[in-house]
Amino acid sequence: MEILVLGAVVLFIIIATVKFKMHPIFSLTIAAVASGFLLGIAPKNIMSTMAEGFGNTLSGIGQVIAFGTVIGIYLEKTGSTQVLANSILKVIGLKRSPLAMNLAGFVISIPVYCDSGYIILSSLNKAISKKTGIPALVFAIALATGLYSAHVFVPPTPGPLAAAAILDADLGMVLIFGLLVAIPVSISGYFWARFIGKSLKEEEQDTEPVAESSAVKSKVKPLQAFLPLLVPIILIAMKSVTDYPTHPLGEGVLFSIFGFLGSPVIALLIGVFFAFALGRKVPNEEKKGWVPEAFRQAGAIVLITGAGGAFGAILRTMDIASIINLESSTGVGGLLIAFVISAVLKTAQGSSTVAIITTSAIIAPLLETFGLISITDKALAVLAIGAGAMTVSHINDSYFWVVSQFSNINVKTALRGHTLGTLFQGLVGISVILLLYALV
Repeated sequence: MEILVLGAVVLFIIIATVKFKMHPIFSLTIAAVASGFLLGIAPKNIMSTMAEGFGNTLSGIGQVIAFGTVIGIYLEKTGSTQVLANSILKVIGLKRSPLAMNLAGFVISIPVYCDSGYIILSSLNKAISKKTGIPALVFAIALATGLYSAHVFVPPTPGPLAAAAILDADLGMVLIFGLLVAIPVSISGYFWARFIGKSLKEEEQDTEPVAESSAVKSKVKPLQAFLPLLVPIILIAMKSVTDYPTHPLGEGVLFSIFGFLGSPVIALLIGVFFAFALGRKVPNEEKKGWVPEAFRQAGAIVLITGAGGAFGAILRTMDIASIINLESSTGVGGLLIAFVISAVLKTAQGSSTVAIITTSAIIAPLLETFGLISITDKALAVLAIGAGAMTVSHINDSYFWVVSQFSNINVKTALRGHTLGTLFQGLVGISVILLLYALV
């Protein structure tokens, strides 16, 4: 009965999202309530369990999501994303410019949604293509795959943040291991772009250039553009280093300093102030709506994440491990199961964030059964879910359409270039994760 309930509610989430275009907040909440009733939980206990799951999930990451979104908006609105891309291009050089675009996409997608990042940077593809003679679609796929890598692996992107909260994983370890996984996954996208890009053809049509505000025309120095990203990442990573059981930096002053500054809320708040500095020359009238816009974006993600936490709390009342006979599963098996569930959900309904949150809710009660109980194990479980959530991006994914439309390619070409690329990246991602699990 319980396994039928689990299958039914997951199927409901997919159908409600795909066929009826129901917002994930509603589909996850309805799934949680329905699960509670079908499992025989008293109505009063259903609501208290959901409230507890909602609150516990958001207690550590609600502000982090909000602050991360503010940083992303300021990078986007001030033109800092293009400064970052051009800086990486100068370092790597025109000869390896597709790699530069791939890595630029990777860096920019840490705080900026991959859809927005692609729209902003796609205008550079044709310009660099004309300079180098390399087909524009090589740049398009290199950029798209670079953006996608950080989107599913590296906090403060909302998906990994939500998974870390639901699985009670250390955010710093997710960040460190996320970078270790995301970089080779991103570079694998570059190699895929070089392999497939030359055989693809653009459609003959012109796209309207994105209008630039006075903010985009403002002068931002490369170091300024990198600081809102690098400072929080370094602080969060250092906190995880100092908190490691062996305490490599001791338990004195450094331990206390990094323990405070490296807490995700404080680290991202510091990043916000560096982001504010990017817009200091922008007229107040123009930038007064930036923070409210960021909070509107963050609000939806926060609510989806909380709804996922409520759904997860209901599922924790089930003994899923014994129901589907997972007692003999190993850590490797657990990571693969997390990957497959996430990949199925992603492919079925299109949203990486929904796939990550739903899979995290299903996997959370199983971590102990899989033997994934250490801080590194939980971080790798988060990343295995992320790898599944990029496998694959196709016609039910908004990012697929952004890439195809802004690259002037038809659906068939986008499926060959972009969709197969995300499949390749997902397989590379889970392979790297299993390798790290074997090594650590």
